[in-house]
Amino acid sequence: MPFDKFNRRDRILGYVEQKGRASIDELCKFLDTSEPTVRRDLTTLAKEGLLRRIHGGAVLGDGFRADPPVVQRSSVNSAQKRAIGKKTAEMIHDGETIFLGSGSTVLEVARNLMDRRELRVITNSLPIVNLLADVPAIHLVMTGGFLRNSERTFIGFIVEKTLSELRADKVIFGIQGIHPEHGLTNDWVPETMVDRAIVSFAPELIVVADSSKFGKTRLSFVTGLAQVGVIVTDSGIDPHMSKQMTQRGVRMIVAEVEPDEAAASSR
Repeated sequence: MPFDKFNRRDRILGYVEQKGRASIDELCKFLDTSEPTVRRDLTTLAKEGLLRRIHGGAVLGDGFRADPPVVQRSSVNSAQKRAIGKKTAEMIHDGETIFLGSGSTVLEVARNLMDRRELRVITNSLPIVNLLADVPAIHLVMTGGFLRNSERTFIGFIVEKTLSELRADKVIFGIQGIHPEHGLTNDWVPETMVDRAIVSFAPELIVVADSSKFGKTRLSFVTGLAQVGVIVTDSGIDPHMSKQMTQRGVRMIVAEVEPDEAAASSR
């Protein structure tokens, strides 16, 4: 079955991210499609800044901003993330079905779920799958999709299709930017459609984000605050910012960080 133009472009970006560069011939074989079609897709992606055309193919463009790998990012504000993970896990109960998104803060939530019973976890995060795979009382469902190497997360139309067929009680979601006016935003444009599918999938959306994410606006809009039920953050959040979130109908939960842990994580 042929891919539509959006799915083809997802696949092209995933292929070029993995390989570093790709020729038109390679992409034609990979997609089983014609050269004119691949050229049109590359032209569109180049205009968006996601790819840069070179003779006979393409490389990643300046607009394709690779985030630090999730494993490296786990050490940034680590005490805050641990506190957020522990606090958020208190909201998840035995027998529930939850979706856990990607990112280092959501991974901390997963670390605190090891003792749950009959918990069903849907995820597009490879680190979370690896963490929970051997826990007998947790039943894992993977979304599938194209692996984004830098984040160890699955993206693309397959994730969107999978989520359209499933249901969950709660969705735990990490984000790079939270702003009272601009809502939730991320840096990586190709992941936006998956982010939006995850948000629309959520009967209860719980956003986990350390206080450094507030007041930031990133490149790609995901959703407004009207769809957010709860934000769990740390005690470093500016009180005025917290009040603005509350005024927009968001329930704010603050996870207290032990002073000695916070000092250790900042070194």
